Amino acid sequence: MSRIIKYERSVIPACDVETIQDLTRLVRQTHDIDGIGAYKVGAILTIRYGLPALIQTVREFTDLPVIYDHQKAMTDIDDLGKGFAAVVKNAGASAMIGFPQSGPATEESWIKASKEVGLEVIVGGEMTHPKYRRSEGGYIADESLDEMYLLAARLGVNNFVVPGNKTERVLHYKEMLRPLIGEHLIFYAPGFVAQGGIITDVAKAAAGSWHAIVGRAIYLAKDVRQAAREMTSQLSK
Repeated sequence: MSRIIKYERSVIPACDVETIQDLTRLVRQTHDIDGIGAYKVGAILTIRYGLPALIQTVREFTDLPVIYDHQKAMTDIDDLGKGFAAVVKNAGASAMIGFPQSGPATEESWIKASKEVGLEVIVGGEMTHPKYRRSEGGYIADESLDEMYLLAARLGVNNFVVPGNKTERVLHYKEMLRPLIGEHLIFYAPGFVAQGGIITDVAKAAAGSWHAIVGRAIYLAKDVRQAAREMTSQLSK
């Protein structure tokens, strides 16, 4: 069982900004705030500048973990997992997020490949936007989402992405996974503020170790530092 972030609960700024200069400003203004646990960088900024350059930018200010979100990894064939994991690890990332929508063969091979190179894995299944699950008009069968999480747990994963704007679903995954993982279960939840999620609600639902992934509510704020402080202050309410 792994712990990527030193805090039991923290805020992870989602660095979905437009330029590396914006990333620099975001990290400079937030890295020393108590309760900021890591930074999440995504595919768009990575395509523009490259993952090593982004991680080097973060490292100018802090040694906090950098989580790479490919948006979405684990959606290709199983054989590509080794190459993907090695590139992300060699760039200096602490962990990667995977949504194994391509099926169990890809999920298993990519998780194992990541573990082989020492890259931590955070697995998600359900997303925050409307019409994702079949029961709400989407393409993904509800039972398939459960299978994504359960297989990851059986493969030794204890870090999971859950939708922070769907509190009832956080409860669902907690009740499903805790019997398998126990006190080592850790959630990472996006979907706050701009997408309607409330940090204090998820804090009650998760009732354990979890981390709020917050993007626009921090990096688009007039006072980024104050916005980050406000987000971290809600973790224990």
